[in-house]
Amino acid sequence: MLTATTAAVRRAGARMLKRYSTESRASSLAEIVEAVRANDAAVVDLLRPELAEIRPDARWLDDEHGSGPLEAGEWWLVDPVGGNMNAVHGMTDWNIGVSLVRDGRPVLAVVYFPLFDEMFTATEGGGAFLNGVRLKVSDKTSLDGALAGTGQAQPGQGPEMADRVGAAYSAMAKEALYVRISVPVTHQLAQVAAGRMDVHWQYDNVRAHASGVLLVQEAGGVVTDLDGKPWELTTREYLAAAPGVHAAALALL
Repeated sequence: MLTATTAAVRRAGARMLKRYSTESRASSLAEIVEAVRANDAAVVDLLRPELAEIRPDARWLDDEHGSGPLEAGEWWLVDPVGGNMNAVHGMTDWNIGVSLVRDGRPVLAVVYFPLFDEMFTATEGGGAFLNGVRLKVSDKTSLDGALAGTGQAQPGQGPEMADRVGAAYSAMAKEALYVRISVPVTHQLAQVAAGRMDVHWQYDNVRAHASGVLLVQEAGGVVTDLDGKPWELTTREYLAAAPGVHAAALALL
């Protein structure tokens, strides 16, 4: 199943590469929205029938900003173009994310960065990999050498969320080596899984993050809510980090 899913996602990535240009610019919000929807549609039109063939009984969701519980059974959760806003503006931080969730638990994840040909994969209990090489989160034990980050789960979250993220950034920046605020969220989660970053926190959990969460978990990272309880699909906010810095980051947040 993972091999077939990876192949389908790679084909979707090739389709997006034909659409993408570093010269892309949108001159108005209406143009941005139109371009974002067109990118999403191009990926969904390819992936939906292919994933349905792989897992005919699994239901489908491509609402990348959706949250909350799912009915029992299997679901394909698809973020057609994570970081679509970046792609529309000719930037490089974007990916295609797919997870298979079974009874509320992610069991398979594929996050593909077509521009760099980086294919992140994970299966429940089977480990996480980058282009076939097993991943392991970093072994850092102190925030003073840690790379941390957060990002917007959804656009237009309002001033209260902006203030909360800003306060958390300030607190983390005083302790960590470097802190970034960027999208897509799955980009940061993949970097934590690869040991390139050490901490990612999120004040707004959406179901499309499940692919990145599974990557971190299967690479040996710790993912909890901000009370320290294990992450679930319905968790409202969470922290994903290397084990050696998770407790310190949780105390800050």
